[in-house]
Amino acid sequence: MEIVVQDKAKDVAEFSIIRSMIYEIRGQKVMLDFDLAEIYEVPTKRLKEQVKRNIERFPEDFMFQLSSQEWNELVANCDQLPKTLKHSYIVPTAFTQEGVAMLSGVLRSQKAIQENIKIMRAFVMLRQYVLNYAEVKQELDNFMRETNAKLNKNDMKFEAIFKLFDEYIKQNKLYKERGKIGYKQNNEQ
Repeated sequence: MEIVVQDKAKDVAEFSIIRSMIYEIRGQKVMLDFDLAEIYEVPTKRLKEQVKRNIERFPEDFMFQLSSQEWNELVANCDQLPKTLKHSYIVPTAFTQEGVAMLSGVLRSQKAIQENIKIMRAFVMLRQYVLNYAEVKQELDNFMRETNAKLNKNDMKFEAIFKLFDEYIKQNKLYKERGKIGYKQNNEQ
């Protein structure tokens, strides 16, 4: 039995490429048909044909057509989209993680299977990243709440000290009114 050691640098590079093709649309992480076609090395037209032939495998929560407004927003906000697609009148189809997984049953080439595995790993890594971020954010929020509570108590102590200083100065008349500082004109004297 041969043990395969995965190349972490290669995995990270592949993840970052795939990650750049995952967009958030309608509150879901999705990949667009033209990016998937590029990854699977098939024309977008062929990918869409296979999906149409097997449409029962792709309910609305697996795949949906972008609206013109969503597509225009995506074009306006994403620099990594190919220039040829930015001005296309054809609105792309978005595939959720489940839809991408279903593509592996529709596209049966060896390349599609291998790339689908990489995409699934990217989705999982992204989910783990989001969960880790949420945990770190929660810890940071807790720390900030505790710190602010302590600072507020200290602020109140400092305010009390400053009030005591003010009262002491006023009582002992150590504080003397001063005149204006700066250049005086003849009529101001």
